Amino acid sequence: MKTIFEKSNGVEGINLTDEKMDMSFLDSSLIRNDKIGLPQLGELEVMRHYKELSDRNFCIEKGFYPLGSCTMKYNPKVNEFLSVLENFTNLHPLYDDTDCQGALELMYKLQNALKVLTGMDAVTLQPSAGAHGELTGMMIIKKYFEVKSEIRRKVIIPDSAHGTNPASAKMCGFDIVEIKSNEKGQVDLNALKSVLDKDVAAIMLTNPNTLGLFEENVLEISHLMHENGSLLYYDGANFNAIMGYTNPKLMGFDVVHLNLHKTMATPHGGGGPGAGPVCVTSALKEFLPAPVVDFDGQIYFRNYDIKHSIGSVKAFYGNFSVLVKAYAYILMMGKNLKAASENAVLNANYLKEKLKKYFELPYDEPCMHEFVLSGEKLKCENGVSTLNIAKALMDENTHPPTVYFPLIVHEALMIEPTESETKDKLDEFVDVMVKIAKDAAINPEKLIKAPHTTPVKRVDETLAARHPDLKFQG
Repeated sequence: MKTIFEKSNGVEGINLTDEKMDMSFLDSSLIRNDKIGLPQLGELEVMRHYKELSDRNFCIEKGFYPLGSCTMKYNPKVNEFLSVLENFTNLHPLYDDTDCQGALELMYKLQNALKVLTGMDAVTLQPSAGAHGELTGMMIIKKYFEVKSEIRRKVIIPDSAHGTNPASAKMCGFDIVEIKSNEKGQVDLNALKSVLDKDVAAIMLTNPNTLGLFEENVLEISHLMHENGSLLYYDGANFNAIMGYTNPKLMGFDVVHLNLHKTMATPHGGGGPGAGPVCVTSALKEFLPAPVVDFDGQIYFRNYDIKHSIGSVKAFYGNFSVLVKAYAYILMMGKNLKAASENAVLNANYLKEKLKKYFELPYDEPCMHEFVLSGEKLKCENGVSTLNIAKALMDENTHPPTVYFPLIVHEALMIEPTESETKDKLDEFVDVMVKIAKDAAINPEKLIKAPHTTPVKRVDETLAARHPDLKFQG
């Protein structure tokens, strides 16, 4: 496919004016006299070019996303429609509260819904993504101990944690203490006890963890932490696995962030936008970012009167269009939110049982919404790495899952089917994975050179990420 520069034929697609602009008000050094070198095409050809490009993109309308931890489930189109209603999109964030009652009511009711789901007592909707929610949560914990005049420098993080956990804690000035997992892929209680002292501010836990396993000893962990005067932070990236069955409050957590752009089915590809609300217990309510949305019985308003607030963490009030989609999803699902988690867990266990005959399963336990396979045996026996498997999936109209994470599993393949997919689609994925496993033994060279059918073949991922070349050289 040619680039739009190569297709340029000199045709002017549109002229805004025939008048020659008087640029004398500008300094002559600021005026460009030579041509910019932009492509020139008629409007129809431009439209066709970008339609052709869009057809080359992989999207959930085209195929299966078994992505793992990112929960790339189907985003109902009605939610998109609601988020672009004129009275939402034309609402300026500097309007007085009395002039934006509908938006404030939506946010207030979303806060209440999240309180019910998490069991927590207060919510901020400001953070614009999961990692931003993590940072906000750690800032709250830090401020909490400052107000108590306690100096606590450490945050405990399991080796199966999401990679953003240590980064968020470190950005708040905490020292990171990593603890190893036990033979079941869960927090090792003896390892936890060995590092627990009065310098520990909190532990950051994902439950279920990144292996897709529920922390069986979470109540004992909670008891140990609270007995030490420490807090528990809940990474809600995997909340899609437990909605309606349990909640972080019942597990003993003090601070929770949720990825609305995962659990509540709002798009989050391409870096955003997202939403990462933070929910806290009543003891931490006075530390939330200001403002929070409140209701006095007559009007909804932005409440800045928060005694120990960490301050605002986002311009205006978060990614509002994402909040609209999330609230629409909650209303649409209603009590069936519980069924979403139920089906997500069922789908994951179905795939796990089907695939463990062909790939290593390091932790053969009942999983929650996701599970982690290992391609190490295929690599050792046939030279086919996990990366080769991921590339081969691209030839089969399937998005590769998360690979090489969590780090505690060598050649990891983290698979999460979500509740959106049918049994037929899951069976198709199984067939593809079995085919790849068999090809690894019969024709490994085919997999090592994959993908074969995509517009772009093998690229150097490291070089592409660190030194992207975005300039067309004519």
